[in-house]
This record gives sequence, C-alpha cells and structure tokens, in this order.
Amino acid sequence: MLMPDSTRGRMVADLELGNYASRTIEQYVRCADTFVQHYMRVPTELGETEVRCFLLHQLKVRKTGPSGLKMFVAALRFLYIQTLQQPQVVETVPYPHIPKSLPIVLSGSEVEAVLGAIESFRHRTILSAAYGAGLRVSEACRLSCADVDSKRMVLRVHRGKGKKDRYVMLSERLLLLLREYWTAAKPGRERLFPGNDADGFVSPGAVRSALHRAVETCGLTKRVTPHILRHSFATHLLEAGADLRLIQTVLGHASIRTTARYTHVSTRHVAASKSPLDLIGTPAGEVLG
Repeated sequence: MLMPDSTRGRMVADLELGNYASRTIEQYVRCADTFVQHYMRVPTELGETEVRCFLLHQLKVRKTGPSGLKMFVAALRFLYIQTLQQPQVVETVPYPHIPKSLPIVLSGSEVEAVLGAIESFRHRTILSAAYGAGLRVSEACRLSCADVDSKRMVLRVHRGKGKKDRYVMLSERLLLLLREYWTAAKPGRERLFPGNDADGFVSPGAVRSALHRAVETCGLTKRVTPHILRHSFATHLLEAGADLRLIQTVLGHASIRTTARYTHVSTRHVAASKSPLDLIGTPAGEVLG
C-alpha cells in the first residue's frame, strides 16, 4: 500500500511550490510511501505514536544511519505540517544528531592516478571538471558548451544545489581537456555530456561506476567518490593559500561554517608544526620551562 494518489499529488505540488530539487521530492515521497507501507493505513489515520514507533523501527531494526533517519524525519514533518496540515503529529519529533566526521581527502598524486585510470574519455573529462572546479557530480554532468567561458576563464554552474547559479574557475588544463573532448565527441551545444538520463545528460551513476573501477585499478584503499574529489579540491585549494571566502563561493556553500571544516582537514600547518616532544631538552624547548 502506498500513499493515496490525492495525498501524493498534494505533497508533490507542495514540494514543487517550495522549489525543492527533483531528487529531494523523489526522496521525500519515497520516505512517506515507506511509512504508509509499514502500517498499511493512510497517513491521516496515523498519529505521533505511529510516527515515533516507525522511526525507532528504522533505527533499531532496519539499522538506518543518522543521515537516512534525518531524511525520514524531514519527509514526515513536511507531509504532516505542509500537506496534511496536522503539525501536532510531528511537532515534538526530534531530528537525529548527525556525527561530525571529517571528509576523506586524496593527495594530489592520488587524484592524478585515479583520473588517469578512467577508461572512458567522457567520464574522465567529467571527473576532471568535478575535481578541477569543485563541482558536484550532477553539476559536472549537466554542463553545456555555453557554460564554458574561455575568455574570462570561468565555468558557469547553472542551477546547482538550491537551484542557484555560480561561477567557478576554469583551469587551463581543464580547458585543453574540454577542447580535446569537444573535437573527439562533437556533442551538441545544449549538452556537453549527452547521455541516456531523463534530461538527456550522462547519468551521475555511470560516472560513479567509472570512478569506482578506476580506484580498483589503482589499488587505492581509500573510499573514493565524486564528492571526495570535491572535498580534495577544497582542501588542496586551502593548502595552496586560497582565501576561505573564495572557497565558499566556488563551492556554493550558503554558510562559511560549512566551508570552515576544511581547515580541520588541511594538514599543511599541522605537519609543519613541531611536537613538544621534539623540543624538550633543546634550546628552543626552554620556553616550555
């Protein structure tokens, strides 16, 4: 049993009016359907007790992680507050605490090895753009020829996360690669990387698979995804001396606090610092008393 068509239609319409991304709409509806399937009853017949029991079931039985549980909470809060106009059902349901973990970062030589091991020229170009400009994989897949401004040496990211446009740097090396790709592939002007996706672009899933195969070829033990290439871009930019505000802008972060976590990942200053163990018993260690 899924949500009644009328409820699903209203929820989708509410999400669209709220300008939510299409992927978010799909995830919210999927979470709401899972909730309805769990009880085999329409959501208007369910209340706070059922919501809490369902979330505990997801946590303890289904072993859903904090991020997945947060998605369920967000979807059910939207369903009951916005669509069904029953805020009392979810108003006391807490969001789960998400542990603060540092992102995995590749070294420059690891990035070079992984990109070089990608067999498909198209996928290698997409992932080179993802690392070279700090793009999300979906943003890289949806680039058009008009987004490449070789005179100003910038890339335009059209309708990125939050449906916001932004400009990022266009590296000379990436520009040469894009020109080589253009000559070989001859794509249309609207889609630089055409594919079989619903919108006619190459699928991000296909790009992830190509990256996974390249990582296995290289023998890397680190977990590597397109988003880790984005993390590596930000960390390498910081270690090269870029301003944190610039990094925030090119990554498209709404808050500087999101960008600031890369200061905890960068090892440039940490590795250059002397441990007190190396100082004691030396002239420099006299300051330690």
